[in-house]
Amino acid sequence: MTKVRMGMVGGGPDAFIGQVHRMAAGLDGNIELVCGVFSRDQQKNRQAGESLLADPARAYADIASLFAAEQKLPAEQRMEFVSIVTPNSSHHAIASAAIDAGFHVFCEKPATFTLAESVDLQRQLQTSPVLFGLAHTYTGYPLVKEARQRVANGELGEIKKVVVEYSQGWLAKKLNNQTSKQGSWRLDPTYAGVSCCVGDIGVHAANLAEYIIDSPIKQILADLGSVEADRSLDDDATVLLRFANQARGVLIASQISLGEENNLNIKVYGSQGSLSWSQQEPNSLWLMSGDQPAQLLRTGFDYLCDQAKQCTRTPAGHPEGYIEAFANLYQAFANGVKQHRNNPVKDSRVEGVPDIEHAVSGMQFIEGTVTSSQANNSWLKLDKLTPAEHTK
Repeated sequence: MTKVRMGMVGGGPDAFIGQVHRMAAGLDGNIELVCGVFSRDQQKNRQAGESLLADPARAYADIASLFAAEQKLPAEQRMEFVSIVTPNSSHHAIASAAIDAGFHVFCEKPATFTLAESVDLQRQLQTSPVLFGLAHTYTGYPLVKEARQRVANGELGEIKKVVVEYSQGWLAKKLNNQTSKQGSWRLDPTYAGVSCCVGDIGVHAANLAEYIIDSPIKQILADLGSVEADRSLDDDATVLLRFANQARGVLIASQISLGEENNLNIKVYGSQGSLSWSQQEPNSLWLMSGDQPAQLLRTGFDYLCDQAKQCTRTPAGHPEGYIEAFANLYQAFANGVKQHRNNPVKDSRVEGVPDIEHAVSGMQFIEGTVTSSQANNSWLKLDKLTPAEHTK
């Protein structure tokens, strides 16, 4: 079948994550970038169009022009889905406009600026035939899928405890916001929302824990803070977790852990065994029990589950990493779009891709940690949190 045609909003010349999305989307040769609004700076927008598109005229000035012009094109030429890689504050407006225009949506996390906006998108999707995907990249790693399958098979027994950590060090020192584009908007509540650290990386850790043990976080007790006195958003967080399956957990998220690079790791402890995985060593998964030597599983071998093998591109010993994991989400989303061409259904979910339910739960977690921390580090039931409860 023909390639799936993608548009992009954001991801201009100075944007890190836009290039990552483009590399991931293009890795398997099934997606073609055909249009976009890459920057509010029209000179940069034109430059991006000239360097990225076969037809530079399809670098539009704004999202209204993007959706209106693409709708007018023949079905075999127009964009089929839009990838949203802008700061958090604009996600909802872009996604909502895309849904109204009938285009599928693949969005950076968090899905929206507020929980209320995520709930609004959820309602909008209930009556729309379009697909929605969320870029929780780490669920795309082969051995993360293997870990999930081992838990589902009951090999660890009853899950008792989860310890998940996502530590970085890039905010350990005060940033010059004039030279740090990444830091300037992530630390600005006007663009980032109510949280920097939890909204940027803590929500990834929460999603990873929920994905592997296949159980949602139901209660939290959070302690958020910032090391710089003039920062209005958190750069460090510790959160106690209680899952629906009665397991307890600890989540550590930090962007001021000096010396750390991108240290996302998770340990899951059960009544019969445990497992351990680290994003910085993603091709290894450790299984442990109380009375046997630890077992090391590696990417690329036939003993892995079907989902892990399907997400592996190279033979054992040829490391795969972040771009490949990201590409697994894009590949699954593209497959969903292809299926949708001939059999459109009113279900926004795509198998193998985080969906609008994860978007809502992610925003509940982000806003819940802020609410809990501000309420003298008190326990909070996430399913009882409503958009109106959070004020900051």
